[in-house]
Amino acid sequence: MIEEREIIRADVLDGVPHGFLTGVGHSGEPDPAFVVPGGRLVLVQQVHSPLALAVAAPFTGGPRPEADALVTATPGLVLGIKTADCAPVLLADRAAGVVGAAHAGWRGAHFGVLEATVRRMEELGASRSSINAAIGPTIALENYEVGFDFVEQFEDRHRSFFTRSTPGKWKFDLPAYVRWRLESLHLAKVALIGIDTYADETRFHSYRRATHRGVPDGGRQYSLIALPE
Repeated sequence: MIEEREIIRADVLDGVPHGFLTGVGHSGEPDPAFVVPGGRLVLVQQVHSPLALAVAAPFTGGPRPEADALVTATPGLVLGIKTADCAPVLLADRAAGVVGAAHAGWRGAHFGVLEATVRRMEELGASRSSINAAIGPTIALENYEVGFDFVEQFEDRHRSFFTRSTPGKWKFDLPAYVRWRLESLHLAKVALIGIDTYADETRFHSYRRATHRGVPDGGRQYSLIALPE
């Protein structure tokens, strides 16, 4: 029996089994049956890297490989990523039968995890002009304050994603930055769910919120996508 849990869907991925799951009140790895009955869950050890892996079966016989995105053309595999403020991105080329999932924190997005995901999808037969992408719940601009050491890691052309805050502080628009990186790839459609993980504390874990309150930060939520059998 599948546990009850709110699953947020993206219209841009209509017809593709997927879901952005809420996290508060739930623990452990999600049941892949949330998106595909009898599906097989595939997860990686996320390390805020630009590495994307193509998979045809779940990993077995040892630690999961380090990566921050997965793509597949194998029906029945459920690709999963976990987040707690970083942006979960789910992608699909329905015509080619290729899907992807990426964990896009500022570091992964800045150093190319989204571009790597799209390249891996193309290697499996996808066309970027046919790929739709949805950006799930992530921390919003108003709750993402950063210092100059953060800002100086970006180029001048990225300054529009920063807003001056208190003296010596800026606020960073992660969802807008991730959307811009995706739109720069000339995908078919890019959609933003527009839910702030920091503000929506009844449904979503937030690493930054937990840090500000000095409480344990172990909670995460999962985002899943698959091809039907």
